[in-house]
Amino acid sequence: MKRQLIAAVGVAAMVVGVAACGSSAKKDDSAGGSGNYNGKTLTVWLMDGSAPQTWQDGIKADFESQYPGAKLNIQIQKWDGIGQKLTTALSEGSVDVMEVGNTQTAGYAASGGLMDLTSAKADLGGNDWAANLNASSVLDGKQYAAPWYFTNRVVIYNKGLWSKAGITGTPKTLDEYYADLDKLKAAGVQDPIYLPGEEWYTYFGLLSGEGGQIAKQVGGKWVGNLESPEAKAAFATFQKLQGYSTAPKDKDEATPQQDTLFPKGTIASMIGLGWEAPAPKDMPADNVGYFPVPGKTADKPSGVFLGGSNLAIAQASKNQGLAKDFLKLALSDKFEGQMASAGLIPNKTSLDSLATTDFDKAALPASANGATTPNLANWSNVENDPNPIKDFLAAVLQGADYDSTAKKYDDEITKRLGQSQ
Repeated sequence: MKRQLIAAVGVAAMVVGVAACGSSAKKDDSAGGSGNYNGKTLTVWLMDGSAPQTWQDGIKADFESQYPGAKLNIQIQKWDGIGQKLTTALSEGSVDVMEVGNTQTAGYAASGGLMDLTSAKADLGGNDWAANLNASSVLDGKQYAAPWYFTNRVVIYNKGLWSKAGITGTPKTLDEYYADLDKLKAAGVQDPIYLPGEEWYTYFGLLSGEGGQIAKQVGGKWVGNLESPEAKAAFATFQKLQGYSTAPKDKDEATPQQDTLFPKGTIASMIGLGWEAPAPKDMPADNVGYFPVPGKTADKPSGVFLGGSNLAIAQASKNQGLAKDFLKLALSDKFEGQMASAGLIPNKTSLDSLATTDFDKAALPASANGATTPNLANWSNVENDPNPIKDFLAAVLQGADYDSTAKKYDDEITKRLGQSQ
């Protein structure tokens, strides 16, 4: 996968208010292919690095064949700066259908920018969507988008270093993973695992695996939850794993980009996304392996952070009927299956068998335990720099008291969740 996609997935863009004027725009409410679409053009924004070109070419051909007279105009957008650009487009009605990151969706929905798809959900195939993948498309019980595709982190490992350390298989539990890391360390490997201290996505997954949440509702108010027993247990695991790493405790996985370090041959394993695995030109493919981040027991991998994208329709679109027809086609088994074949997690489990790469085989078992950030319109406030979750991890890893530090950053998370966009 391309870096532009995954570097932005799970990182909420700035979402500012969308003008309510979209609700009064003239709409085309025909649906189901029964409308007169002659001369109409549907504008669809997809993000750079998302749909393969073959997917784009195929859906354009099928769409224009099934809806004679209509044209499909797919425009590829950059993640950098997309928040303000999309906000403007939504208010102006200059885009009909758009790809929206799963941590961004609630913000756009709350601002009034997205069409309510609740009544169309069944027709779009929504009765079969995986519940944990669909969660980010729903706000206050209403469906504002459709889950499109997802991915999660796995352990990427250097088979050569593992073999030299006498390790012949892959671990199924955390204890087995710790034992393998000990063997790698004893064999003189510089980084049995490369894990920067501010790599909060892995911590989030471990917290999910403990049955915990990064924030919770108390008396109708959302508050930070780092003080919880589950958060503390997840940190203990994160700290133990990080102890095998020479990565800085006060930097994240992008500083420097960990995918640039792995091919150097000094890292035995890292927790990463598909695009972070080395290209064949940098390391032979048969020297790179994958396995799910292990859990406490062999029957259940660790929880993971699910990053991904949804498809939504602009409330101000003048082509809402045609837009729903496009969504129905894009979310069909044919085109959703093509996304699965490209190494992504599809929106329903019946298509999982189409995801056949080695990365897919490691990612899919953990995706069932995956979770996303709280589906709140102002969650992006939490991820704004300086990210309090990153700062919390770095502080405690460098010796700060867990309980008092957790309280400090819970207060900051609570404050940000109480702020408007």
